[in-house]
Amino acid sequence: MSTVKSFTISYNALNEDDTFSEGDVIVGRVTLELSKETKAQKLFVKAKGDANTHWTKKRGDHTHTYSAHRRYFKLKQLLIPESSEDTVLPEGIHVFNFSFNIPRESMPSSFKGSDGKIVYMLEAKLSRSWRMNSTAQKEITFISKSFPNLNYLMSPQVGSTDKKMGVFSKGQVHMDVTVNKTAFAPGESIEIVTEINNSSSRDMTPKFCLEQRAEFHAQGDTRTASREVGKVVDVPIKPQTQQKVKCVLKIPSEQVTSIQNCDIIKVEYQLKVYLDISFAFDPEVLFPVVIIPPDLVSGSHIGAMGPYPYGAFGGQSYSDFPPPSGPVGPYPAYPQSVSYGFPGVQNPSAPPPAYPGNPQVYAGPLDVSAPHWGYNNPVPQVPCPPYSSPSPTFVPHPPPPPQAFHPPPSAPQIQLSPAQAPLAPAPSAQMMNTDFLSQTDENPPSYSVLFQSSPPVESDPK
Repeated sequence: MSTVKSFTISYNALNEDDTFSEGDVIVGRVTLELSKETKAQKLFVKAKGDANTHWTKKRGDHTHTYSAHRRYFKLKQLLIPESSEDTVLPEGIHVFNFSFNIPRESMPSSFKGSDGKIVYMLEAKLSRSWRMNSTAQKEITFISKSFPNLNYLMSPQVGSTDKKMGVFSKGQVHMDVTVNKTAFAPGESIEIVTEINNSSSRDMTPKFCLEQRAEFHAQGDTRTASREVGKVVDVPIKPQTQQKVKCVLKIPSEQVTSIQNCDIIKVEYQLKVYLDISFAFDPEVLFPVVIIPPDLVSGSHIGAMGPYPYGAFGGQSYSDFPPPSGPVGPYPAYPQSVSYGFPGVQNPSAPPPAYPGNPQVYAGPLDVSAPHWGYNNPVPQVPCPPYSSPSPTFVPHPPPPPQAFHPPPSAPQIQLSPAQAPLAPAPSAQMMNTDFLSQTDENPPSYSVLFQSSPPVESDPK
């Protein structure tokens, strides 16, 4: 029978969509169930975000591989002390709480495509002597809120096109198109108004199509993948008629947001409004569409204050980014206030092992300051789900309280020297009241006028 009966990782959801964004706090726990006492060398949890692209091309007898990788952050937190001696964990269930501050830097949303993906992951690892490492992973959904020029994206778009008919028909076609805005949220509808003047001898059908285009870059090569997201077909327009057509095209509620802040993966959307004419080139008008998170459409902004105080709990952290100096997150605090672990469960047999307090948090090499925002609310806590079968031993491992901040000693006051006598001001030159620039016919001023001589000084007789 394996010593490790179960090894899982979980986190508290911040919102109904179960998503995270820049500046949010991930609060979770690692649950380890042991069938007997064991010695552990290392036990830690990591949070990381990575983008990867990969594909192959065959040229003759050779196969070329293209790949690229971008890491956006990697945070590590120790759950047991890291020392030369192994830590003894008794039989039973052990729950280790952790928390990570997601960096505020602009990062792309989670995405999985044909030739690349952007993944954000929680990973816990248990290392033991002469044993295979035990690993637990949990993917999180990250939605970027880094969209500049939001006010501009809320403005309407206007476009038009003309077409002269060819050999098989006569006349021309003119179409004016208006779209209510550029930025939309998943589940929102695009409102389109077209005014069509069909002065030709052919029938034509207005069509509206939303397309997604994904680009993948690696080692100087590019792969693209396009697909149709939604389409609406209207009724045909008869020859020699004018008609105003209104269309409402709904964006799927699960649609991926636009990705503009990743240099190896880009996801863009395009609205195509065109007239389908048989045996002729279709006149069309193209509009860019940006899909953004719903709370940005409703008026929220990046960097909204959140309810989580930083540094309230957690173990030792090794981060590639400095921790934010204030809490961020647009989600309200949970109304309930419960404790971590399993409430009301007592330890019937073995006492929990005593772990030393976690040392101070270490930040990365960068020094990026941030405004001090935040609430004084307690951390929202969600109860852990109870296990179906009772455990012989339950050992909660709550994080220690934060260490008190000791300010450095102040420098001794500097004794100022007595004020010196004020220096006598230097003699100023004599003010000139003559305007020489306005003189036209007069001779230039003489040297004696410009520089008046001082009275002679009598020397002492010797």
